[in-house]
Amino acid sequence: MVDVQYRFRSDEPVADPAVTVDSFGEQTNAAAVRIEPGDDARDLLPFLDRLQLVEVNFPVFGDGRGYSAARILREAGYQGELRAVGDVLVDQIAYMRRCGFDAFAPDVPLEPADAEAAWNRYGDVYQPTVDGRSAIWAKRHG
Repeated sequence: MVDVQYRFRSDEPVADPAVTVDSFGEQTNAAAVRIEPGDDARDLLPFLDRLQLVEVNFPVFGDGRGYSAARILREAGYQGELRAVGDVLVDQIAYMRRCGFDAFAPDVPLEPADAEAAWNRYGDVYQPTVDGRSAIWAKRHG
């Protein structure tokens, strides 16, 4: 296994360390923020233009609040890197992609081939997503 950060963007990582949501608004030069469970992603909406990186922490794989945070940010127009960190499993990657995640930094390294396969697992989707893919019903009924 390789100890790498799974990225699906060509951008270089942000050098600044991520700060908490609570302290982000007080800082004028921060470009990276880390969302913890219980944080409200909507607090970041006024700052989307200066954000380059949002890390969303998954302390346990069963905590799904990070999916909502990702979707809120992407639907509001956030275009920067959205990185899932923590207890990220390969089985979650396809679903995380649908919510807008484009980078992964799991606590336990994943096999790169497995991560890539998971990223590309579902070419067609049934519900609207924020990753730019059209739902099958929209393709059928234009």
